[in-house]
Amino acid sequence: MRDILVHSESFKRWGAGVAYAARLACSFDAQLTGIWVCASPTASIPALEEPELLAELRDAALDLEREAFASAASFADHVLKLGQRNASWQVAEGEVPEALALAGCWHDVLVIERTDRTVWGTTAAVGNLVLGVDSLPCIVVPADAAAGDPAPDTVAIAWNGSTEALRAAHAALPLLRRARRSVILRGEQHPPARLAAWRPPFDLAGYLLRHGVATESRSIVGADEEGVGAALLHAAGELGAALLVMGAYGHARFREWVLGGVTRHVIEHAGIPVLLRH
Repeated sequence: MRDILVHSESFKRWGAGVAYAARLACSFDAQLTGIWVCASPTASIPALEEPELLAELRDAALDLEREAFASAASFADHVLKLGQRNASWQVAEGEVPEALALAGCWHDVLVIERTDRTVWGTTAAVGNLVLGVDSLPCIVVPADAAAGDPAPDTVAIAWNGSTEALRAAHAALPLLRRARRSVILRGEQHPPARLAAWRPPFDLAGYLLRHGVATESRSIVGADEEGVGAALLHAAGELGAALLVMGAYGHARFREWVLGGVTRHVIEHAGIPVLLRH
């Protein structure tokens, strides 16, 4: 991990997501970029219908962007207190998912804070971001997560043989290599059709071992998707895991992303950071 991106919905206060991202970047000696996105006024009102109102909204947005850009020093001071020296501050205009997807093109991971106190911190909004940034790994940090070393002692890896789960495990390798203990939580297997016919079948434990990560394995059972999500979180809690790694499942419906039940339950109820990859 050389470039870490963190989304902040505020430029006047810095939340748990920023703190986690700063410590993560520090532990990897990586560059940290904080980003705040201002909604474009042209998206809310047609220019030809209300030109005077549009001009007022545009001026207000520009004032807000200038204020946000001026908070770069505050951001740098805050993360410096957490040990992170290599930091930059980015202000963008437009839709949040599109802005993060673009910035993600030159970053290795995106950190998002999960909270009900902001527009983009809710479960549905976080899911929309995770599923909308292409294949960029995302770490979702609960607003009330305990502050500490982001290099976890124990990591839980949710595994059902899917493409998303495999991508997530691959993305988590830098963190898994630093963990003392990595435990694969095996649920009902759902390998993609193109992998189902492989002989021998893909072996996650063997793959991770080749990358220097020895693993243990546990089985989990859930009656339905919500039950699987609850079982994952329960198992991670029993292990004392500081990070859960899992694939993010969802599908597009019209212009919105719709989360699968397991992903939705985990994002909603996790008390620890969760590394997700779609």
